[in-house]
Amino acid sequence: MAEISQQANQWRVSGDLLMDNASKILHQSADLELVDNLEVDFSAVTDVDTSALSLIMEWQRRAKIANHKVRFTNLPVNLTSLADLYGVTEFINY
Repeated sequence: MAEISQQANQWRVSGDLLMDNASKILHQSADLELVDNLEVDFSAVTDVDTSALSLIMEWQRRAKIANHKVRFTNLPVNLTSLADLYGVTEFINY
């Protein structure tokens, strides 16, 4: 089961980030505080598909609107491979 939680200026994502649960994670993230210098930690993510890239882009969009910075840490290798495949690596701050 995928989940997202917050501790201070860090969001921690866990579980599988797949098409069937990405909207749930997006909805849960709307209830979290979007702080400046936010770190989104993927160390507990077990599997991803392209919907994880969509989540990253949406979180970056929200941060930009709020004039905040966000960075993504501990991205799974398969997620960075997808970002490279789709040519969006330069848009992900990690």
